[in-house]
Amino acid sequence: MHSSDTIVNGNGKVNGHGLRWRQNDSHSNGFTKESNGVPRRNGKSHFGNTQWGRAWSVDFRTLLGCMFVLFGCPLFPMFFHISCTRHDCSLLQTFTAVFDNLNVTTFLSVIPQISVQTGIIYASWVAWQVILSLLPDVLHYVIPGYKGGWQKGAVTPAGNVDDYNINGLQAWLLTHLLWFLNAFKWRIFSPSIVFHNMGAFMIFANIFGYSLTVFSFVKGHLFPSCADDCKFSGSFIYDFTMGIEFNPRIGKLFDFKLFCNGRPGIVCWTIINLSFAWYQKETYGFVSDSMILLNMLQAIYVLDFFWNEAWYLKTIDICHDHFGFYLAWGDFVWLPFMYTLQGLYLAYYPVQLGTVKCALILLLGLVGYFIFRSTNYQKDRFRANPEGCVIWGKKAQYIKCSYVSADGRCHQSSLLTSGWWGVARHMNYTGDLMGSLAYCMCCGAGHILPYFYMIYMTVLLVHRIYRDEHRCQAKYGEHWQKYVAKVSYRLVPGLY
Repeated sequence: MHSSDTIVNGNGKVNGHGLRWRQNDSHSNGFTKESNGVPRRNGKSHFGNTQWGRAWSVDFRTLLGCMFVLFGCPLFPMFFHISCTRHDCSLLQTFTAVFDNLNVTTFLSVIPQISVQTGIIYASWVAWQVILSLLPDVLHYVIPGYKGGWQKGAVTPAGNVDDYNINGLQAWLLTHLLWFLNAFKWRIFSPSIVFHNMGAFMIFANIFGYSLTVFSFVKGHLFPSCADDCKFSGSFIYDFTMGIEFNPRIGKLFDFKLFCNGRPGIVCWTIINLSFAWYQKETYGFVSDSMILLNMLQAIYVLDFFWNEAWYLKTIDICHDHFGFYLAWGDFVWLPFMYTLQGLYLAYYPVQLGTVKCALILLLGLVGYFIFRSTNYQKDRFRANPEGCVIWGKKAQYIKCSYVSADGRCHQSSLLTSGWWGVARHMNYTGDLMGSLAYCMCCGAGHILPYFYMIYMTVLLVHRIYRDEHRCQAKYGEHWQKYVAKVSYRLVPGLY
């Protein structure tokens, strides 16, 4: 999921629904000077002849892709769940069993059982996150350097600038505080409740994801938050999948995109991992070093997201994607149930790595995180002060460039070639993949299942690299060729 093209200046984390989060136009620069550069209304691009936001028209390949997202992607979480619960995490055994007994009776027998109780629990979880999202943020008053509270978003295609209540870190801390209080003091419910009801929660997450998609589709037609920011392609399937509204909202407080991208999936990510760890403790009498390491590495990733939630307002999810099945279902289902496969595997098959392997995997994950974060930090510093920016002890170097927007106006920009941006053209992705590999390596080498995340992220990011560079070539022309000649590697210096 989350595989849309980049549009505006910036860079960042992928996600993604994959869900991963990522910032826009990973090469463009530090700064952009425009001549009366006000974005054109009704979705026209900020540059070139491209469209700002998702596509206006749909070809046959795009339609096939939408069909796969709608009807193929929902099978993956169920397939992996069945593999872990019934076939010892063997994908081959699961595949063989499914297709050897492909009938309605067999299908119904492997579908997780749901109950009113699990439905109430899941609905309460979503309601709790909605309540937390509406609370005023207090952390930005007490934590130096943290940007929370009300923040301005990017300019929409229609020229609007929305306000966002940034309080995700507060919501994450409150949610986890309650989890730990329950686990070690209150004991109102079992801390491993998520593990024991994973299948049922998956069913209800699908119900919520599909229901929200239908609601947003109807809302986009009948009562959009901003009609000028809506897009209609003429294809029901495409509009349902990729969304109609750019920033659907209820009032001024509740923003669908910000809530869904951060709350039901990413807050839940670390709660699910903790539940897996507690199940290990209950079942085996210990928590494996691999489970502890995995919880640590993925908690760093999640906390990074919430610490930089205000920065997330500049990402492709907010600045480019419309809100449809791709985001709604992806955040409710794909992220929490596919990004936690390593923890699910370790719950069934505890792996003891030992001190040396733990240290090496931890080092890989931390180095990957450092590369990812420092790459984006260098670009952000350069954007803020291109002339006075110093990177790695030297004045930042860059290629001055220009481009012409759809309205015929010329814009000045730059392509940073210092620091990580001079090592490879997508070093932020390199760091991201190093972290992804570290998660998977926590599970040893016994099964391919926990490595799905790494495989998925590699395909997603490599595909995004080619889309991004195609767009940059169209935008910057000969200036982009100069950048490519100077920075010859895309992802892995010396190899690719």
